[in-house]
Amino acid sequence: MGEKKVVVVTGSSDGIGAAAARRLARDGHTVVVVGRSPQKTAAVAREVGADHFVADFTRLDDVRHLAEELDAAYPRLDVLANNAGGVFGDRAKTVDGFEKTFQINHLAPFLLTTLLMRKLIASRASVIQTTTLHGGLERTLDIADLNMDRNYSPVRAYSAAKLENVLFTKELHRRYHAQGISSAAFYPGNVATSFGSETTSRLMKFLATNRLSRAVLLTTPDKGAEQLVWLTGGRPGIDWASGEFYAKKTPGKGLNPLANDVDLARRLWERSEQLIG
Repeated sequence: MGEKKVVVVTGSSDGIGAAAARRLARDGHTVVVVGRSPQKTAAVAREVGADHFVADFTRLDDVRHLAEELDAAYPRLDVLANNAGGVFGDRAKTVDGFEKTFQINHLAPFLLTTLLMRKLIASRASVIQTTTLHGGLERTLDIADLNMDRNYSPVRAYSAAKLENVLFTKELHRRYHAQGISSAAFYPGNVATSFGSETTSRLMKFLATNRLSRAVLLTTPDKGAEQLVWLTGGRPGIDWASGEFYAKKTPGKGLNPLANDVDLARRLWERSEQLIG
C-alpha cells in the first residue's frame, strides 16, 4: 500500500474528485487535477500542490488535447480516475453532436482512456470509473440509440451512462488485463455535492438543493472519495480484483445484472469506437 503513484483525477475541481485529490496528495501520490472550471481547478491544484489541466468534456477536442498534454507531461501514468460526470436537464446535444449526458459520462472518458492506452499499458495502470447505485438502474440499453433520441429523460440518460461506465470497466479488463491494465468501477454513495445542480429532474434537484435531504440522505464528499482513494492506493489482484464493480469495498454488491452482459459490453465498446472516429 506504500507505493507512490502518478494519479490523474478528472472532475477533481469539486466534490468527490477534489476530496480524493486532497487525500491522495496527503498520502504522497503525485496528483493531477483535471476540471472544467479554470478557476476552481487551479484553486484545488494550488491547495494540494498539484499540476492541473482544464478540459470541457462537452468538447471532444478538449479531451484529445488533454490526452496529448498528459502524455507529454508524464513518463508514466499509474492511475486514471475517470470521475467527471453529471446529470443534466432538458435534452441537449454537444458541439460534437452527441447527447450531453452520454458524452460527458461515457464517451469522453472512453476517448481519454483509449488515447492514453499505450502509456497506460506501459505503466501497468489502473483505470477507475465512478458510477452510481447498482451501476445504473436501466434494464435495457439500446446500442443503436445511445443518444436517446427516443424516450429521453434526465434520470434515464444518467442511469444508462453509469451502466455504460461499468460495461466499459468490464470490457477494458477483458481486452487489456493481459497487457497489464487493471480496471474497477465503484459506487461512492449518494454524495452531497453540486453534482445535480444543472438537472431539471425534480427528484435530483430536490436531493441536490434541499438542506434536509442533503443532511439525512446524502454522505459527504470525503466519505464518497474513500473507495477511490482505496482503489488508487491498493494493489490490483491483491487488494481488489480487476474488472469488478465495488460498493462499500465489496465486489459485485447489488450490481445491475445487465452490467454482466459480455456481448452488450463488446457492442458498446465497438460502437463507442465508431462514434469517436
